[in-house]
Amino acid sequence: MLITFRSPAAPDVVMLKNLAQYLLNLIGKHLGSRGVIQHNELPRAIDRLETAISEEAQADVALESLYHVPDAHGRTVGEDHRGLGQRAWPLLDMMREASKHNADILWGL
Repeated sequence: MLITFRSPAAPDVVMLKNLAQYLLNLIGKHLGSRGVIQHNELPRAIDRLETAISEEAQADVALESLYHVPDAHGRTVGEDHRGLGQRAWPLLDMMREASKHNADILWGL
């Protein structure tokens, strides 16, 4: 199932339900049939998401140094090249734009 996030400050962001639920949980929201991230909640939500991305990146570096087994192309075997930062970027970008314009982000409408 796909979830569409909408804001007058940015183009729509569409993502899979499980990713939307995970990202919303990181910022203290729950995925319901409808929801909103109000403009006054955005600075805290942005900070929480950026912190989660940074923590994941630091953990990945630490794990890679312990278990680095490169394949023929120099990539770590089993490595997922789509970390949280890459998957969260569209919503994070929307959140930043909405914050600049004091706009809310809605889903489920």
